[in-house]
Amino acid sequence: MLLGGAAALLTPALPAAAALEQPTIASCGAWGARPPQGSLTIDEHRPNKIIVHHTALANSTDYSQAHAFANSRDIQNLHMDTNHWVDSGQHFTNSRGGWLTEGRNGSLYALLHGQTMVQGAHCVGQNDQAIGIENEGTYLTEQPPAALWNSLVDFCAFVCHQYAIPPAEIYGHKDFNTTQCPGLLHDRLPELRSAVAARL
Repeated sequence: MLLGGAAALLTPALPAAAALEQPTIASCGAWGARPPQGSLTIDEHRPNKIIVHHTALANSTDYSQAHAFANSRDIQNLHMDTNHWVDSGQHFTNSRGGWLTEGRNGSLYALLHGQTMVQGAHCVGQNDQAIGIENEGTYLTEQPPAALWNSLVDFCAFVCHQYAIPPAEIYGHKDFNTTQCPGLLHDRLPELRSAVAARL
C-alpha cells in the first residue's frame, strides 16, 4: 500500500514509528527562502554527529513564528550576500520561541528519509559529516529561553533517531573551530546529551 505525505517519508527510518514524534519543521518554502545561488552537494551517507551553534545575533523578545521566519531570511541573506555562500550554511534553525525552520535547501527532505545529507557550510572540517543547528541569539552571558532549549532537545532527539546518531555525538561549534560559539550552550552539552538519550 502506498502512503502519501510525511508518513511515507518517515517509514524507512522509523521502524518503531510511534517511538518518537516528529517536531514541526517549517520548510524553506514556508518561510520564504531564496533559491540557492549555485549547486548544493548531496552526500550519499548519513551524518555522524550534530553540531550546535548560536547565531550571535540579538536576543529578541519576539517569540512569534513570524519573527522566526524573518530570522531565517536574515541569516540566509547574511550567508549568501556577505559570506557569498550558495545558501544558508546551517541545516536547521531553532528560534528563541522554539520554532524550527529548515536552513539549507533540501535538508528537511534528507532528514525525513534518513539516508543522505546536504553538505553544509557551518563548521570547517565537518560540513560533510555533521548536521548544523543554529540557535537564535547570543549566549555568552545569558542562558537561552526555555522554549528554545526544549525545542533543541526535541529536535536533536529526532535527528539522532532519523540518522542513528548516538546522543554522545552532539557537539558545539567550538569543539572543532576557534570560536566562542555556542556560548553557554556548550557548557550544557552534557545536559543536552542526557536529555536526548532519555527521549530515545
